[in-house]
Amino acid sequence: MTHARLTTDLRETVIAIAQDAAAAIMQVYASGFDITMKADDSPVTAADLAAHQRIVSGLSRLTPDLPILSEEATAAPWETRRHWGAYWLVDPLDGTREFIKRNGEFSVNIALIYQGAPTFGVVLAPVTGLVWHAMRGEQAYRRQGVHDTVLRTRVPAQAPLRVAASRSHRSARTQALLDRMGDIETVAQGSSLKFCRIAEGDLDVYPRLGPTSEWDTAAGQCVLHAAGGAVLSTATGKPFRYNRRESLLNGDFMALGDTRLAWRDWLPHDETETT
Repeated sequence: MTHARLTTDLRETVIAIAQDAAAAIMQVYASGFDITMKADDSPVTAADLAAHQRIVSGLSRLTPDLPILSEEATAAPWETRRHWGAYWLVDPLDGTREFIKRNGEFSVNIALIYQGAPTFGVVLAPVTGLVWHAMRGEQAYRRQGVHDTVLRTRVPAQAPLRVAASRSHRSARTQALLDRMGDIETVAQGSSLKFCRIAEGDLDVYPRLGPTSEWDTAAGQCVLHAAGGAVLSTATGKPFRYNRRESLLNGDFMALGDTRLAWRDWLPHDETETT
């Protein structure tokens, strides 16, 4: 599998594809919509499916040779996926629960994965139109209208640490970790917009103890790493890698703006990691 060349044209086309998906999402957002529960008890709406169709159609035209792994499609079997060198990893509507609540905190996530690492990522917030994008080895940007602003994380992070806490998924384990972090200010935020706010220097840490899927994190990870931060597995201390095993579920992670933070000290002493 060859790697798509990371060019300005590719970046701009993918951003345009994400904007097209966002327009489809907002059409549904502005009207009534039904909610269906998937087999894993996660909700799906017509907006998820419309965005999926727009993105798959656009990416298929852009890079016909690259596979696409989307939350809203049946994943290719591991025997097929394990041979992929490069592919698109997509969450057409990240934060469906936030979409249903109509709080605006949802996003479109598109990432290009090469040899297990995100090399290009786009996160778009349909309600505001803001776009966060980055190519590996280059700077991260937030686009408002036609203007790109370079992003840098807040280094050094200073107390009180501004900690992103999921609106829909805060567990007892996560609360125990927050209690160990000392002087903090928790900020409720939905979807992969948490990674983007850390990349902007607006937040410092996003701890996630509990399952996410690979399409939830890849685009945001690319943006955050390019801005100077990191998304690290709490089990290995290393950045997340993708499509390395049959399961598409991530293990626990810590997203950091300042990678020098002593995040291991926040984990419960009896914590045992399985992934």
